[in-house]
Amino acid sequence: MSEPVRFRGQIRRLVLRSGESVVARCRDFCRVALADWDWPGTPEGTGLTEVERDLAIEDVLLVVSEAVTNACLHAGGPTELVIRLVPVEPAGDDAESDAPPGARTGTAGDLRIEVNDGSGGIPALRPRGAPGQPGGNGLIVIDRLTRAWGAVPQETGKAFWMEVAAPVPEHAPPLAPEHSRAAAGRAGSPWPARPGDPARPGGGASPDGGP
Repeated sequence: MSEPVRFRGQIRRLVLRSGESVVARCRDFCRVALADWDWPGTPEGTGLTEVERDLAIEDVLLVVSEAVTNACLHAGGPTELVIRLVPVEPAGDDAESDAPPGARTGTAGDLRIEVNDGSGGIPALRPRGAPGQPGGNGLIVIDRLTRAWGAVPQETGKAFWMEVAAPVPEHAPPLAPEHSRAAAGRAGSPWPARPGDPARPGGGASPDGGP
């Protein structure tokens, strides 16, 4: 699917088949991965409150739910879920330590989530429908909760990707614009640009009415 990971980090893959309760399974898979990685880090190391940590985790699970649901509705169902972690590199001699990232730095790092499916339709934001019309809000939720998102065409279908920045405590000093969670495109992204890996898509209707 994607090129090999070019950073020190961790990756987990979940192969999906039709007929499964894929949304619940993907949420559980991600929840376990985040717990194993201690994402988004310890309260002592990050300055996050327990409430902020819980909200950050729920944001990740929500965007996974929306992306997987959209793949079910518009792309024949997802075939694979991939979640990648890029840890914050610690300064000093312990940079090559085999200890878990969170144990060294207190911050687990940023996430990249990919939902693969067999459809070639590239998702794009579309105008809101008439009041009371169901659907059409999945990408709006994803757009608000992620730093960047897009889709990479593949030989069979596509990989819909989302980047989620590690949260910052509400009482922390404001980040520079290039590192802001709301920065457009790949600004501040820890992942190298790849051919066919576009920045955040523009508005307009998607070819199949959704992602």
